[in-house]
Amino acid sequence: MKLARPDVFHPRIVLAGSPQHPGGAADDAGLVTALRRRGLHARWSSWDDPETARADLVILRVGREYARRADEFLAWTTRMGNLLNPRPAVAWNLAARYLDDLAAAGVPTLPAGTSADPVALTFFGGEQSHAFTGAHAVEPEFEVWDVGHAALAAAAERAGIVTSELLYARVDVDGDRVARLDVVAPPLGWRRLDPAARESAQRRFAVAVESACERLGLGPFSHRGP
Repeated sequence: MKLARPDVFHPRIVLAGSPQHPGGAADDAGLVTALRRRGLHARWSSWDDPETARADLVILRVGREYARRADEFLAWTTRMGNLLNPRPAVAWNLAARYLDDLAAAGVPTLPAGTSADPVALTFFGGEQSHAFTGAHAVEPEFEVWDVGHAALAAAAERAGIVTSELLYARVDVDGDRVARLDVVAPPLGWRRLDPAARESAQRRFAVAVESACERLGLGPFSHRGP
């Protein structure tokens, strides 16, 4: 575990949950601990709590309740200085036609609203992490991961960023086509993993946060005290 040093700047990180679950969903248990092991200080708060706006970095973990307050939520994202995922990616993903954009980019997709039984592929910092379906972790074929990478690349291009700037992403793939992409605040399936695999995956998540902090000038050694 990296220990905090009092003479070094440590960014204030907020994991932004929903008003109904300001402490995060049960599936996200362990994220604060995983971040602390990288020397990063984080706490949970509701996305609409005024204190959240004072954070140096806000990580969206709001679940899907924001849909009932979509306009308010989108307006709030414009006021956040450092938001993960970045606001352009969030705004694009919330638009109803994002699957059409993926299809136009050459990504094989299913029509919106199609009933499917997909595999959820998870990515951290643009790199693949783990996959699950139903209540179980799975090991997809390389070709399935390739579809996920293609969707991620197209999403990043639409948002005007590179894939490594996406802290997390979840791509639901049915067969060889994308059924859904979520870069807003997707369920990441931590509880589908056995303890060792979960710890490893959450470490990858924390390392991706650490990389984002460095990229945004928020790394522990980016702001030395006098």
